[in-house]
Amino acid sequence: MSPHSPSPRAILDGIPAYVPKPPQPPAAGVSHRLFLNENPYPPLPSALATISRAAAQTNFYPGIFPDELTAALADKLDVPLSHVVTGPGSVGIYQQIGQAMLSPGDEVVYAWPSFEAFPIVVRMAGAVPVEVPLTDETHDLEAMAAAITPRTSMVLLCEPNNPTGTAVGAAELKQFLDRVPDHVLVVLDEAYFEFCQAPGAPDGVELHRDRPNLVVLRTFSKAYGLAGLRVGYGVAHPKIAEALRKCAVPCGVGRIAEQAALAALDAEDELFEQVGRITAERERLRKALGAQGWETPVSETNFLWMPVGEESDRVAAALEQRGLLVRNFSGMGLRITVGSPEANDLLIASLGTLAPA
Repeated sequence: MSPHSPSPRAILDGIPAYVPKPPQPPAAGVSHRLFLNENPYPPLPSALATISRAAAQTNFYPGIFPDELTAALADKLDVPLSHVVTGPGSVGIYQQIGQAMLSPGDEVVYAWPSFEAFPIVVRMAGAVPVEVPLTDETHDLEAMAAAITPRTSMVLLCEPNNPTGTAVGAAELKQFLDRVPDHVLVVLDEAYFEFCQAPGAPDGVELHRDRPNLVVLRTFSKAYGLAGLRVGYGVAHPKIAEALRKCAVPCGVGRIAEQAALAALDAEDELFEQVGRITAERERLRKALGAQGWETPVSETNFLWMPVGEESDRVAAALEQRGLLVRNFSGMGLRITVGSPEANDLLIASLGTLAPA
């Protein structure tokens, strides 16, 4: 290759791919995808019917922005239309945030381990990650507040946290937000909001109303079961929301995604019935694994975290051989999505044959 060939930005050399090499299914037999926090059930029937109808119009471009969905979200959340932003999944909005709100050299505070997109978005913008270790698998908000300096421009906070499933609760979150300087943007990721129904759970949309420095992100990928269509949304005050829209990919949320999301919003009774089944399976799993001696923190999501440390590679490999594909955070632990009852039964039986360290 010529030494004068075009070269990517040097900063990309230190940025990992968003999803590392996925686990491999066995050569034969059924495998279960428990590594991407997907909903194990198909989209709601009304959403499926809508998807079929909308597919007949894929020869046409969708709107630059999904205006019908934006209006429906503004109405549902009781916020002004100017506060709503959308993107191809919440990850798409993170890219908009990085472009709109970060400059080279800015410091960005976030917990670790947390959402794997955080270091990628930060480094892509030339900003400086400031990673604050979790305490007892949970955000250490005191340490995160102490990590904010005059160079800090943003805080990223996942509630409940991915990959540990833990939540700090509304009271602690409010206290933390009150300590963050007004000029520092806080991005509150509520991707698992629908699963977090414990007393004292925060509602980021309500918190944002009198906090101009707070952006709240949610998604249709998890509880709504539309991961394959890529549609997420955020709520922010107009100045920030307008900046994010300027950085959005035109037509980033397609017509099928928009119409399916609208149908899902209209079927929330069915949605929360399904969420109830998933959370019941989550608790059944956690109880069974605890009885086997495995430690799993209380989860407010659709997955469990097993902090097995150096045993993570061994346990993940053993599960992979049984067709159970889990997310291995090597040297830290395993994140295991709540699957179908059949997958969960197999997981319980498989872990029962592996002695905890």
